[in-house]
Amino acid sequence: MRELFEEAAGQSPLDPQESARQSARTPQRKRFYKETGITAADGGFAITLDGRPIRTPSSRQVVIPSRALAEAVAGEWAAQVETIDPVTMPLTRIANSVVEGVVDRVELVSEDLAKYFGSDLLFYRAGHPEGLVAREAAHWDPVLFWAAETLGAHFILSEGIMPVKQPDEAVAAARAALPGDAWSVAALHVVATLTGSALLALALAHGMRDADQVWAAAHVDEDWNTDQWGVDEEAAARRAARLRDFEAAVAVLAAVKAPVAEGP
Repeated sequence: MRELFEEAAGQSPLDPQESARQSARTPQRKRFYKETGITAADGGFAITLDGRPIRTPSSRQVVIPSRALAEAVAGEWAAQVETIDPVTMPLTRIANSVVEGVVDRVELVSEDLAKYFGSDLLFYRAGHPEGLVAREAAHWDPVLFWAAETLGAHFILSEGIMPVKQPDEAVAAARAALPGDAWSVAALHVVATLTGSALLALALAHGMRDADQVWAAAHVDEDWNTDQWGVDEEAAARRAARLRDFEAAVAVLAAVKAPVAEGP
């Protein structure tokens, strides 16, 4: 069962797209269990398959801090029919990865997440056309103003794609506002990886932006191009797959409801 769960989990929550690609390449196994359930465990709830708790590849029992989240993960297992498709199990992949790779190194994962503050999507603006410039500003400026006014993180904007060195003080202020628990950090890392913006992830964690606003802000340029040239079917399919992982990360963040540090 551990081997199967490793396949369903992918490698890490740090790159959900690569995790999904690897899962898609893994031969699907037949469903071997009849019943799924949850049971109380030390520190939360465990997922059971025919009464046996799920464990990670290193034999750690997967314990989920929220009953609602545990029920959602169990629901992914219950939804499998004849074969098990890991691509359809983003919550399972995140849960396994948190227990296996994040709980013992929260600070390292937080530091990796904080690297996005040095090259965030929101810093790099279009110079034209006017409509795109205005749309970026409408979606992105409120988050930057919030970071400056609430967190004390004053970032520098750039036109185009030339890299800009962000002030160490701004990066440190934003880093200090990240949550400190493994589940929230992992969820925000998934959000940042999928959107290209740790600031959007941080705004989501603090309730400054909701999930729909974050997703829209992350796709301003893509939506602009769609408006001009029409829908690219392959790009739309990739976006739908990313959205599934994004929604799983949002669900994790909402379920754990971990407190976040406030800025100065």
